[in-house]
Amino acid sequence: MKSNGTARPRLVVLDGFTANPGDLSWAEFEAMAECRVYERTPAGEVAGRIAEADAVLLNKAVLGAEAIAAAPKLRYVGILATGCNTIDLPALRARGVTVRNVPGYSTASVAQSAIGFLLELANRTALHAEDVRAGGWSRCPDYAYTLVPPRELAGKTLGVVGFGAIGRKVAEIARALGMEILVNRRNRNEALPEGMRHAELDELFAASDAVSLHCPLTEETRGLASAARIASMKRGAWLVNTARGPLVDEAALAAALREGRLAGAGLDVLSIEPPPADNPLLGAPNTYITPHIAWATPEARRRLLDIAARNFRDFLEGKPNPNGVG
Repeated sequence: MKSNGTARPRLVVLDGFTANPGDLSWAEFEAMAECRVYERTPAGEVAGRIAEADAVLLNKAVLGAEAIAAAPKLRYVGILATGCNTIDLPALRARGVTVRNVPGYSTASVAQSAIGFLLELANRTALHAEDVRAGGWSRCPDYAYTLVPPRELAGKTLGVVGFGAIGRKVAEIARALGMEILVNRRNRNEALPEGMRHAELDELFAASDAVSLHCPLTEETRGLASAARIASMKRGAWLVNTARGPLVDEAALAAALREGRLAGAGLDVLSIEPPPADNPLLGAPNTYITPHIAWATPEARRRLLDIAARNFRDFLEGKPNPNGVG
């Protein structure tokens, strides 16, 4: 679809709020297209909203075969994320629709979040800060006290599952903290940096003091942190997940935390988002859960929109682009 300077394409943004809750701008897209931005789109309204669209942008909205079939003019889908698990890619391929995603925009932010969970689990900063706020230190007869002894990360082993940009960055930071790194990744031929070595998943879970998940969600990785692997983890180990919720057997993780076999978990993602009130992890002890915000720093979201705009501009101008999907 080349822009001819007269007929402006119709671009629909299905769920613009998460990427841009109002602190950024859609101006780059508005300069290229007749742009309609919806903050959120209920599942039943997707087909109606894109029926006349030439192009669609979406973050976590679901674009299924039925909605695709109801949009005869659709020629472009831009994903305001890296993962593509909310779109029916075969249906889009069959229609010849160009699909582009945005890889790499949140590497620093997500790695920072994963390391932040790891530091919180080791130091229990929030627990002690809240106790001080409640008067615990003022009542203490000693100059220092611990509710739970902090633990030193140096010398401990971190298992990193997935070694793309985010997993690599997490491993580099953890290595700088003095940790030994076990890595599980698809490409096992590439040499790893000093202090890191490859491990099969079963060994990685059993040998690590902490496991951090950074792989995409596929049929092969669904349930990767299984009940058996969680049971094999060292007593007192930690699990961090800033990737995708369904990678983890949540019932097994909650049980391990309740029983004290694991010392804690840091989770930015859950299997269903928002989670139902009966998700067992919501009440699990020593569990820190954030609402899928590791990617959502203003810096990362600005990069996201910049790259998404470049993807769309290249499409309109018929230029090659590295972010094609499928």
